[in-house]
Amino acid sequence: MGKLALYGLDASPPTRACLLTLKALELPFEYVFVNLLTKENFAEDYLKKNPQHTVPMLQDDEAYLWDSHAIMAYLVGKYAETDDLYPKDLLQRAVVDQRMHFESGVIFEAALRRLTRPVLFLGGTTLPQANVEYINEVYDLLETFLEHDFVAGDHLTIADFSIVSTISSLGVYLELDPVKYPKIAGWLERLKELPYYEEANGSGAAQFMQLMKSKNFTVVP
Repeated sequence: MGKLALYGLDASPPTRACLLTLKALELPFEYVFVNLLTKENFAEDYLKKNPQHTVPMLQDDEAYLWDSHAIMAYLVGKYAETDDLYPKDLLQRAVVDQRMHFESGVIFEAALRRLTRPVLFLGGTTLPQANVEYINEVYDLLETFLEHDFVAGDHLTIADFSIVSTISSLGVYLELDPVKYPKIAGWLERLKELPYYEEANGSGAAQFMQLMKSKNFTVVP
């Protein structure tokens, strides 16, 4: 096994998804902090490795990969002893892939990033009520998907890591109602029981929420 290094920051949900995967696989790795607020991701050396200047980024010896979903699938494919986290069965894998596309396009991009970027990087102080209320649609869909204990079936997969990293961050804008969404609430509790959850996701989610609350944004009609 070569050198593994993950570049990112704990407040970043995609970084946390990869941290969950690395911890689940019990892989030794170096964690390299990248401060997006001071634009360390635009440094010349970083751009050579990752022209998209995003986090997380994985280094495996001389190879560099970015996008959390690609990284998680790569780690399981190369290093996992079983395919439980990312099944080789085509139908099961397709369900996992669908859930991860749902996370990237709907939960992260259309909900979380749409609300976070204007405040965190563009100096905005107000957020449209309609964009906040869109989170209800995310919760509605995820509640529907949870027909089993986990988002892609009856066992843990990288789709759970992907989605929990973002869902656990949305509460700063619209807190989850456990009465309205009991399946999501139960799923969150199951993931919190993982021995590595707090280190890999819980503390980072708290950092993200604290950071956003410090911006004192307001929601407007």
